Amino acid sequence: MPVDAPDSSVIRDAVALACHAPSLHNSQPWRWVSKGASLQLWADPFRLVHATDHAGRELTLSCGAVLDHLRVAMAAAGWDSTTERLPDPAGPDHLATLTFLRAEAVTEAQRQRAAAILRRHTDRLPIEAPPAWPGLEAALRRVVLPYQVLFDVVTDEARPALAEASRLTETLRRYDTSYQDELRWWTSPFASDIGVPQSELVSSSDAARVDIGRAFPPSGGGGRHATVDHDRSKIVALSTHHDDTRLDVLRCGEALSAVLLECTVAGVATCTLTHMTELAPSREIIRQVTGTAGQPQLLIRVGTSPAKEPHAKGTARRPLTEVLEILE
Repeated sequence: MPVDAPDSSVIRDAVALACHAPSLHNSQPWRWVSKGASLQLWADPFRLVHATDHAGRELTLSCGAVLDHLRVAMAAAGWDSTTERLPDPAGPDHLATLTFLRAEAVTEAQRQRAAAILRRHTDRLPIEAPPAWPGLEAALRRVVLPYQVLFDVVTDEARPALAEASRLTETLRRYDTSYQDELRWWTSPFASDIGVPQSELVSSSDAARVDIGRAFPPSGGGGRHATVDHDRSKIVALSTHHDDTRLDVLRCGEALSAVLLECTVAGVATCTLTHMTELAPSREIIRQVTGTAGQPQLLIRVGTSPAKEPHAKGTARRPLTEVLEILE
């Protein structure tokens, strides 16, 4: 079957939507190159968050998330995708090449997933337990199957050990000046299209009701999600079969996208956590409490935001001209 080529307007719209994918500190470490019938995804090493992610593992996770978002956006526009991952051994920053075929139809489920991209946001506040969790858990396990990652749920009994490890991790980093300087830069209140805006940060009192999370600089008044006296989210872990190979980590980022969008379609809030998988001792604790045989790559809090509270606005994104190059 011959490969078809979407026109440049379809590519622009899909890339603009896909770039709402989550990334470490909203660093958006990716760029796209449209060339003929293909669309290439490249890592942008100039957007590496050095002190936090010196090996570039989270950069690759972020690029995996934007890759899956792109396929979701194209599917809703009426295009099926074929993905070749790491197509050039001599070019490690070339993460994927996509080609497209016109789809016979667009399903309602595909439209819902694409619409979920703009509704999804990171909820760092305390949240309630997700409703109908057994059914949602089963759905999440299904959506990660194509990406060859391991999906584990932290039991209520194991959660205190994980929370203690989270606190110890943040205590150790309190004295890491490079990490702290970097964190302050990415959360500073200047107007920008990168970084974590002040509206997405939480007060010290609100953060105290969340037992597992990165210690961001506090911001704003307290009392948000006031009806939740402590975080009751479910904690899930995504792990790879091997130790941080770039292909496995890229696939894990794709699985992260699939989980976040599935939750958003279901009306469930999420918060991706990577602070504990950045340090080897914390990773080992995650492995112990989940019983996973793999290498933990990230945690996700899954739950429900209180009713009648407005969702936060989406964080800003880089202009399309900075992330997409169209070659004739």
